[in-house]
Amino acid sequence: MPETLQSELLTPDQAVSQSVTATAPNGVRYATLGRLDSPHTTPAEITRLVGAVPLAIAGGIQGFAYLFVPLAISGARLGGDDSLPFSPTDSTLIAPAYSAALVDKAICHRNASVGNTEYVFLSSRLHSDRFALAFEFFINIAHNFTDTVGVPETFADLVWQQATANVRGETSIDAWEERAEALGHPLTEGEPRHRAPLTARPLGSVNEKARNAYHAAAFADALAIYLLSLYLDFDYADLREREYPLIAAPALAERLRAVNRIFPANEGYKFQILYRRRAGN
Repeated sequence: MPETLQSELLTPDQAVSQSVTATAPNGVRYATLGRLDSPHTTPAEITRLVGAVPLAIAGGIQGFAYLFVPLAISGARLGGDDSLPFSPTDSTLIAPAYSAALVDKAICHRNASVGNTEYVFLSSRLHSDRFALAFEFFINIAHNFTDTVGVPETFADLVWQQATANVRGETSIDAWEERAEALGHPLTEGEPRHRAPLTARPLGSVNEKARNAYHAAAFADALAIYLLSLYLDFDYADLREREYPLIAAPALAERLRAVNRIFPANEGYKFQILYRRRAGN
């Protein structure tokens, strides 16, 4: 393993220096490194993927660049290794080629600052199809934008109206738990809890910190789903996870339409919501 690591792994600076960062027509900065070896990572496909980000969103993530690599690795997963030319602990490392010896050490993405740019290294070889890679890319875009620009007031108002109306489900485990925390609603038996127990509060009171966190989580989720819908057609059920109930489809449709009004699709991309087709259609 040490010999493999020495010969294959790159630091973020090395990975960036070995790639050429381009700026798409919409303003998103991106690059590829090494052999990505799949139909969903051809140059044309990556170009279309990046181009799906609306201009108004791209303008809010100018401090970021997205580098599609075979495998991105957390140094902490490798443990200490004095034979390496750099310390892997708590660092981001890049494999410029796929390696069976490294794939179980890789994670979906890693962030690292190079110069004045925050690079998001996306592990393309961990994703088996267009859907998986696209959603990983778009959820990073969405979180970077939300953290940088914030949540539009109109969207925050909408999701809070839905939450207080007790609309079933949510768009992610983070949104689900922050919503419960904000409203002071205990999660029912069998539902996950990744945080400390809810603090007892008077009936009807709101935890403002949790409400803001809920707005951010719900907005980032909706933004990522919206971007995914611009890039490809997919079944809403494909977003289902086991740990929380998926939000009701009409409520998600409201959120996606709200996002579309704020961030219209670029030329060549189309936003549409299709409900269940009849059998035979």
